[in-house]
Amino acid sequence: MNKLLQFALASFVFVAPIVQAHQVWIEHEGKTATLQFGEFADNLRETSPGLLDKFVAPTATLLTKDGERALKLDKTPQGFVLSGTAATGESIVVEEANYPIFETNRDGKVTRTVWTPAARYVTDFAERQPKLTFDIVPAGQPGQFKVFYKGQPAPKVKVSAVIPSGWTKEATSSEQGLVGFELPWSGAYVIEAHFTDKASGERDGKPFDTASFVTSLSFVQPKGIAAVPAGPAAAPGK
Repeated sequence: MNKLLQFALASFVFVAPIVQAHQVWIEHEGKTATLQFGEFADNLRETSPGLLDKFVAPTATLLTKDGERALKLDKTPQGFVLSGTAATGESIVVEEANYPIFETNRDGKVTRTVWTPAARYVTDFAERQPKLTFDIVPAGQPGQFKVFYKGQPAPKVKVSAVIPSGWTKEATSSEQGLVGFELPWSGAYVIEAHFTDKASGERDGKPFDTASFVTSLSFVQPKGIAAVPAGPAAAPGK
């Protein structure tokens, strides 16, 4: 095997897990909502051309008291711009259920994994029902959240609360899927969690061995201590 081919195979094996460690989140500023992909705590946003192009067909939905409405996503070099925003009492959910299956090789054993990143944005802490396959929703009180997998409470899931400066707190969901954080800082937060389902299955007719999920809940906390600004933007991947 020549050195160029060896490098290409090594890149495939090791880049996929790095991408899997990323999350998506929704930035909601004024009349624009944008789906971002990267590492919120590191001020890292993937771009196009680049790792943002791995996304195939993310779907977005606006959830209102009167029902649901599909939103379009327009891919730009800096993220996916949504065709609508959320008013008070509304929320937006986005899910990419078509991300390519990738393989990892450990000790000669090949594992095929499907990865499903998802995000939710809310305008308040009113209690909500799950919509995403792996979802985090407000539980009715500021700083209180509930984690769901396939519509059922997800216990013992590690959940992180993050702000742009990199400040992070971690907690584990209870048997009822509940998790809570103090929210001392004003400004944007992302609540993030990962989950792995080791049951095999198929996506788009192709078999996989495990299913990996990452989901986020983003919101803006209007009250609190002024947070330290985010550091310099990290360089996106290729």
